[in-house]
Amino acid sequence: MKDGDEKKTTVGTVEEVLPNSLFRVRLSAPAKDDAAEEKGELILAYLAGKMRLHRIRVLVGDQVDMVLDPYGGRARIVRRLT
Repeated sequence: MKDGDEKKTTVGTVEEVLPNSLFRVRLSAPAKDDAAEEKGELILAYLAGKMRLHRIRVLVGDQVDMVLDPYGGRARIVRRLT
């Protein structure tokens, strides 16, 4: 990774399971500089490749660790916390 390629990670709670490994996740750990996260906004998230490969199930109510897309609008779920 280059110096400017820092990934922004956050924690959220799965609110809804959608088809094709998509999820609606409510952001629960607000970042200091992002106003959208402070409200606990719903964001669309998809499973990371390793989670699909190892068939890790994500259910409604699970806490997940996500990497936010730098362009906004989506996130990649990289870890299931609970």
